[in-house]
Amino acid sequence: MTRSVIPGAGAPGAQNSISDYSLGNAPDDAASREALDDELAGKEARGAARTRGGEAPRSVQVPDELAGERLDKVLAKVFPEFSRSRLQGWIEEQRVRVDGKPAKVRQPVPLGATIDLVPDLLPEQLAFTPEPVPLDIVYEDDAIVVINKPAGLVVHPAAGNWSGTILNGLLHRYGEAAAGLPRAGIVHRLDKETSGLMVVARTLEAQTDLVRQLQARTVKRRYLALVWGNMPDEGTIDAPIGRDPRERTRMAVVKGASGKPARTHFRRIDKTLWHNQPVSAIHCDLETGRTHQIRVHCAHIGHPLLGDPVYGHARGKRSVATLPGGFARQALHAWRLGLVHPVTGRAMQWRAEVPDDMDALIEALGFGSEEDEDEHGFDDDMFDSAYTDEGYVIGGDEDDYADEDDYADYAGEESDEESGEDDPHDEDKHA
Repeated sequence: MTRSVIPGAGAPGAQNSISDYSLGNAPDDAASREALDDELAGKEARGAARTRGGEAPRSVQVPDELAGERLDKVLAKVFPEFSRSRLQGWIEEQRVRVDGKPAKVRQPVPLGATIDLVPDLLPEQLAFTPEPVPLDIVYEDDAIVVINKPAGLVVHPAAGNWSGTILNGLLHRYGEAAAGLPRAGIVHRLDKETSGLMVVARTLEAQTDLVRQLQARTVKRRYLALVWGNMPDEGTIDAPIGRDPRERTRMAVVKGASGKPARTHFRRIDKTLWHNQPVSAIHCDLETGRTHQIRVHCAHIGHPLLGDPVYGHARGKRSVATLPGGFARQALHAWRLGLVHPVTGRAMQWRAEVPDDMDALIEALGFGSEEDEDEHGFDDDMFDSAYTDEGYVIGGDEDDYADEDDYADYAGEESDEESGEDDPHDEDKHA
């Protein structure tokens, strides 16, 4: 298909909006708690970043009551901050000495012995290390930076992905300025295999403001998704999302107290047939920011995203079929982002072209029959109409610093963005 048919394909790069809009109401207590949580997380990150040279050696004289016990048991009691398995590993790595001599796990500790321990860095500590991770910068000033994240790049370190993330790249690019911010300034995330735009703060003031905007839903994020089946022309999916009770690394539509309210607005912008199977191209705007929200909602109504390895078997109707060009990720791209600049107060928005792999898939599937679509009129009207006099704009909520396509929480795709899991942390969950 031609890039002009599907809005978002071949759209301009960084582009500022000239429209103005008002912010919503001030964040409630939940927002304040979220900010506090972020600040605490930031302190942990800074502490980890400052121990990159390794933990300081530790020395202790064995208490009389522990004399004669096995070394690993003694270590577990005198160094309770470390797990026994980790301590046993350090013994085998000769990071533990008893009276100056290498020791063995099962050896008894003599009365009055001195134990010396040289801890290795934990994966969580190594995570907050500057690395020259390439970042595609769409916009940058003293307060914010907008990044076009490629598929395959994790936003925030998590189990299974402790290095090579956007956070590591931010620490490398901005040094101590980033190390002094909660999560190096990250305020929302995308799944590992989701591509597109995300904003990062460069100052604490900007980060606080962006978190409030996410919670007040005055940040606009629009996604382009390719889904199986004939989606309705437009609609809203209103279904609570929580951990799948049968498989905790997945999300699902969950009734009851464990499900959080979630709403996704969609509009079909094109459709085609591929191997006699209908496929739709849709735009999704988020009213909430739950983990994997778009993917879960689309699968819930029987229209899973093409290539989705986790939710692609929705209701047993379709399998994760081999797609043209070997496309092997969820067909989801965050192609538009809008917000109020935290310093100037100006409304700004950006677009990111559909990446080459997804653009090639769009063409191979045969999209492009509706050549009379007015890309710019249709798309801009839909995007800008999200604003109201009250300042309501499609955006995320407190869950957004945990990403819709958040993978950080459970390493779902990396273990997903993120995880092996499907994402180690959010579609747009905040970090």
